[in-house]
Amino acid sequence: MKRRDFLTMTSVAGVSLWLAGGASRACAAQGASRSGSSVAGSYDNLLILVELKGGNDGLNTVIPYADPLYLKLRKNIGIKREQVIQLDERTALHPALEPLMPLWQTKQLAIVQGVSYPQPNLSHFRSIEIWDTASDAGEYLREGWLTRAFGQKAVPHGFAADGVVIGSAEMGPLANGARAIALVNPAQFVQASKLVTPVSLHERNPELAHILEVENDILQAADRLRPRPGQYALKTAFPGGAFGASVKTAMQVLAASSTPQGKAMSGQGVAVIRLTLNGFDTHQNQPGQQAALLRQFAEGMAAMRAALTELGRWGSTLVMTYAEFGRRAQENQSNGTDHGTVAPHFVAGGRVRGGLYGVPPVLARLDGNGNLPVGVDFRALYAMVLDTWWGMDAQAVLKQRFEPLPLLRV
Repeated sequence: MKRRDFLTMTSVAGVSLWLAGGASRACAAQGASRSGSSVAGSYDNLLILVELKGGNDGLNTVIPYADPLYLKLRKNIGIKREQVIQLDERTALHPALEPLMPLWQTKQLAIVQGVSYPQPNLSHFRSIEIWDTASDAGEYLREGWLTRAFGQKAVPHGFAADGVVIGSAEMGPLANGARAIALVNPAQFVQASKLVTPVSLHERNPELAHILEVENDILQAADRLRPRPGQYALKTAFPGGAFGASVKTAMQVLAASSTPQGKAMSGQGVAVIRLTLNGFDTHQNQPGQQAALLRQFAEGMAAMRAALTELGRWGSTLVMTYAEFGRRAQENQSNGTDHGTVAPHFVAGGRVRGGLYGVPPVLARLDGNGNLPVGVDFRALYAMVLDTWWGMDAQAVLKQRFEPLPLLRV
């Protein structure tokens, strides 16, 4: 059965699931947890991934405002010096990112510049596949990198699921085996879902009966994460729009695994939440479009921090952005930017060592295609999550050795 068909059949009240080939793995993982071979407690450190879908333009996000080539390459779409938010003598943020400044000022926001991988692929489909599976450019892997991680060390059976994907049906790094829930329509998540009894189908259609059994398992897991009366009611105000709704749903999922006083209950909930913010493929009329997206991102991050602080989870949460690629250094003729190589990424949390990391852009050193050279392999970020955040063997998951970036206080 094809993945798309499976997701279509299992969409109920905004909840989808993906366990293809993974039902037996999930059961085995639960059995391992019960026998004491799980990673007891390590997944209490939550990971939130924010996908900037389409390939965010890094040079107008984290701006090398002191480089005279910046405005020469971007005469129409460049951010003027008097508008930027200065971070130091050469680096600034887009003005729409102003809601991130409290994080920056308290040193809980790290910005990693020059992130990509060797021989970058500029196809949306192939490049995000590389990021999702943590493969080399010429290597094709089936499982998402988080799926491999959970296969190495199981998420304890007390958790409702390995992860939750919000705002997208694509499982990304949780594909092909993780016990994950996709909330395609966050607004529908507050509604209860009815279980389907597959007993009468066992003799007539065993395959469909198995699918319904798996669906029921995930619907029960989703129900554990759904808002309900008597649960802790978040006081945080969330921004409007699709991304604000996704952030609110993510925080409600966490509130469902909290006490009525808002304290996190150890060993419950999920290990990963992935959010998607769409619209970054800005080939035309980029300035207004990107400004609106970055404002949604920044306001969503500010609300996320407030809610996580309210729930007592900011210190045990790591928020990290990713995207398939960046944009070319020079603007195009449509007041936009075309697919490029590197981009900066944000890492935030109560235990993050804030500041600038990685390799800042040097616009005098573009390659023959007008792109910036790769400065940091994205898998060094993944190694940080696996090795430092979750305490597992990053090399076994990533199939190579990558030095974890030193962004965390442990």
